[in-house]
Amino acid sequence: MASALRRIALIGKLRGAESEGLLRDLRGFLQKRGCQVLPEGETSADLAVVVGGDGSMLAAARELVRHGVPLVGVNLGRVGFMTDISHDDMQAGIGAILDGRYSVEERTLLDAEIHRGAETVLRTIALNEAVVGKGAQGRLIEFELWLDGEFVYRLRADGMIVCTPTGSTAYALSAQGPILHPAVPALALVPLNPHTLSARPVSVADRSAIELRLVGAVDARAYFDGVAHADLAEGDRVTLRRSADVLRFVHPPGYRYFATLREKLHWSEAPLRKGRGAE
Repeated sequence: MASALRRIALIGKLRGAESEGLLRDLRGFLQKRGCQVLPEGETSADLAVVVGGDGSMLAAARELVRHGVPLVGVNLGRVGFMTDISHDDMQAGIGAILDGRYSVEERTLLDAEIHRGAETVLRTIALNEAVVGKGAQGRLIEFELWLDGEFVYRLRADGMIVCTPTGSTAYALSAQGPILHPAVPALALVPLNPHTLSARPVSVADRSAIELRLVGAVDARAYFDGVAHADLAEGDRVTLRRSADVLRFVHPPGYRYFATLREKLHWSEAPLRKGRGAE
């Protein structure tokens, strides 16, 4: 049965002849399938097809999530945790989705605010993570962590990552944070180079209200998905909570989360299944 995905927004950065040709081929393929191909930035699409890497997916997600547009990615990046379809299988994968053979997965986002006294100086969202970290001077910052209004600890460190399950395989992974399955309703709090061996990554319920209060910071900054950022001052408060909006990823047939981890993280191959005649 054909799907109802007929208005397709095509998103991608031109990075040479290969990507330009790929976008051209994909546009032609979609038009042959009877789809209306919409320009980048169009928010009334049934589906956005993002050609690129995880950075391209993050940018598209931030732009389209408030409009409820689901996304699928064609991988041209280095890793591609969020881009399910390889460029070699592009037409087969997109064709299967247009035929109605796909699954939809909802991913958690964070609503983030920075407060300075009684003023809110920034409101934004994050699909992967929010980071409070040191700036260009390279000096430790000091902050307090509060959960649901309860004091947890004061810490001197390079900073703190607060990530969603989607972001647990991004920056937080390189800081020894836990991998959170997308179905787990949790957030991970991962200290960056803490000045104490007892400060370890912690997973908390995603319904938690998280607050980071800057106590000592000569030079500190906040980053959201590595894009939106703001300089922080002593006394600033960064508040984070699960967004009411969710991002929807469209997966082609055969998508498996742990198969993706095996491939992207170079885990061991799946065990062989012994059948009739096997030794």
